[in-house]
Amino acid sequence: MSDQLRPRASLRTAVVWEVLKEALDRRAEATGRDSLDVLDTGGGTGNFAVPVARLGHRVTVVDPSPNALFALERRAAEAGVADRVRGLQGDILGLFEVADRAGYDAVLCHGVLEYVDDPAEGVRNAVDALRPSGALSLLGAGLGGAVLARALAGHFVEARQALSDPAGRWGEGDPVPRRFTAEQLSELVDAAGVEVGAVHGVRVFADLVPGVLVDTEPGAVEALLALEAAVAELPAFHSVATQLHVLGEKRA
Repeated sequence: MSDQLRPRASLRTAVVWEVLKEALDRRAEATGRDSLDVLDTGGGTGNFAVPVARLGHRVTVVDPSPNALFALERRAAEAGVADRVRGLQGDILGLFEVADRAGYDAVLCHGVLEYVDDPAEGVRNAVDALRPSGALSLLGAGLGGAVLARALAGHFVEARQALSDPAGRWGEGDPVPRRFTAEQLSELVDAAGVEVGAVHGVRVFADLVPGVLVDTEPGAVEALLALEAAVAELPAFHSVATQLHVLGEKRA
């Protein structure tokens, strides 16, 4: 796939983008429509929204930051998709103050649940925004990845703290308010009325490999991307992933 049709070809987004694009293609085929209505909650500056719009879909981004929405508008214009990207100020807990119920063929909820007071309500709102059989793409911070990262950095007390803390935080200085296991995210999605289709571990190795090695070794980026893709769906690696991606379909 060309870089033009996906977010920045990076170790942080590549696996999720490939899975998301396939889901959108399946949804378009199922509906018989080339252009889908997609909602991106917490979509910020458009890392996913703009590439999705490049595929021909209409994307509504809901984000609480006016600065992010301004950057989104500029980015969409530069990409030539301003007519297919709309930014609205709001958040997932107040989603239907700005977005439509049952109005979207796909909903993206990436990096949102970590920061909301009630993740279950957030997931329910994302699902309520979907049309029957619509696709949900959910990306959340993984507990195991944080524990592993703190331990490898020599912060063993913090690693244990994250492991035992109900929110998965390693201490007061932890910038992430909440982390999840694959089971927790799957349960939230299932309870909200979505059939889980696949769970992916994201950034299993990417955050642990020294950047200088990736940048200087010929072919290292491509090889690491291939490795990430190979382990993404293997449950054995979900417990050490920095992020967890759940893809599902709203029950009719």
